[in-house]
Amino acid sequence: MKTIIEKFYTAFKNLDSETMAACYHRDIVFNDPAFGVLNGDHAKNMWRMLCANQKGKNFKITFAAILFVDKIGSAHWEAFYTFSKTSRHVHNIIEAKFEFRDGLIIKHTDNFNLYRWSKQAFGVSGYLLGWTSFFKKKLQNQTNAMLTKFEENLD
Repeated sequence: MKTIIEKFYTAFKNLDSETMAACYHRDIVFNDPAFGVLNGDHAKNMWRMLCANQKGKNFKITFAAILFVDKIGSAHWEAFYTFSKTSRHVHNIIEAKFEFRDGLIIKHTDNFNLYRWSKQAFGVSGYLLGWTSFFKKKLQNQTNAMLTKFEENLD
């Protein structure tokens, strides 16, 4: 299963969302601070949207410390990009946890410091509000609305 994690992040590095989606089980449950919980095709489409939005931009990821023990995996990864809403540079540091079923990722949880991210992405307003549950809820509403719009355009 370590190889599937490597395959997933190598595909992300290349903005190859279809290979990323192929690493996910059809019943995938994804969770992170920016999107909250996404199930099935919504999780796969999130990566499709993120990859599509970063093509031709200064996006870069690194990944390391991939571990796998008894159907549980983890990885450390970092993303470097320009946040499109504010044109501010972001360096996000993420710890990922994975669970596997049928040789695919069934559960993927990304943890990162949302307050640190918000300060980078939004500057002063992120500094003032990024630690609040109000900010987190508003961010998740916005990211999920973007995902819904993206999915509408897939049909």
